[in-house]
Amino acid sequence: MSRPSLAVRRAVLFLAVAAAATACSTAPADSGTPSSSGSSRPSIDRAVAPLEPSLTVTDPTGRKITVSKQPERIVCLNGLCDDIVTTLGLTPVGTSNPALIKHPALLGEQTGAAVPVVPGTFGSEDVEAIASMRPDLVIGLPGVHDPLREAIERFAPLWTPDPVTWEQSVGYLRALGALTGRVEQARSAEEKFRGKLADAVERTRASGQAGKKVLLMYGSVDSIGVDTTASLKGDLLAKLFDYPFPGKGGDVATASNYNVEELLARQPDVVFVYSLLFSAKDRTLSAQLADNPVWQQIPAVKQQRVHEMHAKLWGSGRGTRSMAAIIDEALEKVPA
Repeated sequence: MSRPSLAVRRAVLFLAVAAAATACSTAPADSGTPSSSGSSRPSIDRAVAPLEPSLTVTDPTGRKITVSKQPERIVCLNGLCDDIVTTLGLTPVGTSNPALIKHPALLGEQTGAAVPVVPGTFGSEDVEAIASMRPDLVIGLPGVHDPLREAIERFAPLWTPDPVTWEQSVGYLRALGALTGRVEQARSAEEKFRGKLADAVERTRASGQAGKKVLLMYGSVDSIGVDTTASLKGDLLAKLFDYPFPGKGGDVATASNYNVEELLARQPDVVFVYSLLFSAKDRTLSAQLADNPVWQQIPAVKQQRVHEMHAKLWGSGRGTRSMAAIIDEALEKVPA
């Protein structure tokens, strides 16, 4: 089979990122509209509920997952999986996110490089290669990996988790912790993350950072995507800062699209960018926008507070390790 063209691979990846950002589902109700003071944001509950091992769990979307034995060999086709599996003290037997798993927040360069990479493009991974890894469980992304379900489920269950809030991400961690029998690891990681987020919320309120307008964006100059408050990262950042970027309805093709004029209207003080680069010749999104006169009027641009971030961590990382690293990096770069 011939390899898809660069343009096709770009289009597939951009649509996958857009689907993940808008979560392909209805956004949860806001728990408080961010204000300039951040005073309306609720406190983060630090309590961790009991958790028992089980071969059947109900995930945060209400879907029931059943396995015949505790999974030990897990193939990860999405970043949430890599994050959760490593958090539970396991190592994926295969990954389609090598750049993420090698990030210091997960396994690091040396250990992460030893994890076999699943061949194929995102959403069109080589099923025969996955089968050769003898997985007990394969974890992918809904809408992206569903076409592979029939083929994959001939040898292993396919689970497609898709969190749209940090609470749902923790819920998936708990679910896989129960399935694998690693309940103490799951509860410990949940407790640690809840504490980090709670401390960060208190810090931003005390420092005044909660009043700063923040934006997280990706894509290209012709199609700017925003991690809206209907997405995991947008929801997370909205807990810490003023994040005036709601989703634009349920159409995945347009729900996360903002033009430069709309960005200017919201006056962000800090902009985080994860650029989807496919070759050494590709320019970052912020570089593509540099000469745009409307972009130049945005406060973050004027103050040189536009930050290009690690694309896989900020774009694909959706578990507690990735979110903790994102919190640390955001707190460092958003001024008081």
